[in-house]
Amino acid sequence: MPRVSEAHLAARRQQILDAARRCFVRDGFHNTSMQDVITEAGLSVGAVYRYFPSKNDLITSIAQSVVGGADQVFADIAAAEPPLPLVEALDRALTFVDGQSGPDGLLPLAIQVWSEAQRDPALAEFVAATYSRLRQHFVLLARRARDAGELSADADPEATGAALFALIPGYFMQRILTGHPTREVYLAGVRTLLPHPTAR
Repeated sequence: MPRVSEAHLAARRQQILDAARRCFVRDGFHNTSMQDVITEAGLSVGAVYRYFPSKNDLITSIAQSVVGGADQVFADIAAAEPPLPLVEALDRALTFVDGQSGPDGLLPLAIQVWSEAQRDPALAEFVAATYSRLRQHFVLLARRARDAGELSADADPEATGAALFALIPGYFMQRILTGHPTREVYLAGVRTLLPHPTAR
């Protein structure tokens, strides 16, 4: 028999993940069975289990897709040349968030991933490692803001980066759960909290 191409395998895997994402968004992790995913994907039982032996494998893969795009976006923001002012950097990060917060976006699933991580040790380990990595982008952002004079010379990049990173899930949790605030209103509030840049 002819060998199946890597592109075909990747497309089939993505087809299953897309079906699982729709099921999870619609019904939640616990109310979705593997049979639900199989039906949604329109594939055979064997085809789905070939790629994902269990629902936990699907959930972990979904979790990876939730944070994978954010990792690259946040890395690019933190490494921008010249360094971005903090509010502009946050604006870019939140613009990405806005694009992923709707019913077809990945971030509504992030809340489910956090919940599932409380009962699944393997997923909890993955989430902890991933969010620690994401937080480091904001530590770098804080370090560069300190070096550029936007933050005081004695600012602790680790502490400041952790606080800046917390603004991201804080924003999208509010947006997903209540529909407010808008990015513009949120950033206006952030501006009142951040120190005014010092003259260089």
